[in-house]
Amino acid sequence: MSVVSGRFELTEVEYVQIASLLPVMKPQRGGRWRGHRQVINGILFRVRTGVPWRDVPSRYGPWKTLYKRFTRWQEDGTWARIEAALQADADAAGQLQWHGNADSTIVRAHQHAAGARKGG
Repeated sequence: MSVVSGRFELTEVEYVQIASLLPVMKPQRGGRWRGHRQVINGILFRVRTGVPWRDVPSRYGPWKTLYKRFTRWQEDGTWARIEAALQADADAAGQLQWHGNADSTIVRAHQHAAGARKGG
């Protein structure tokens, strides 16, 4: 399969960075699994554009495959492992800023806006 290069797709360097964190591809029920890279590219397309799963272009594979792999990886912690590894790499390279701001502004609402009974 040739790798389609698009604006929502992983580069070779990006994919190599996360490939070892992905589950081993074991086809279930005798089927042939879609490659992880193709599926991740489809998931990225869906996440970045906000389209419904059914509207992801078919070049990424069946939408049900994308959805099932996305939810399976959410449940088994694959996405969390990828995020933690990428964050650690970026931090080690000095690419993260850990300074943040918190705003504690309080806005008072009228008593009726808070659900108080009318007519007291």
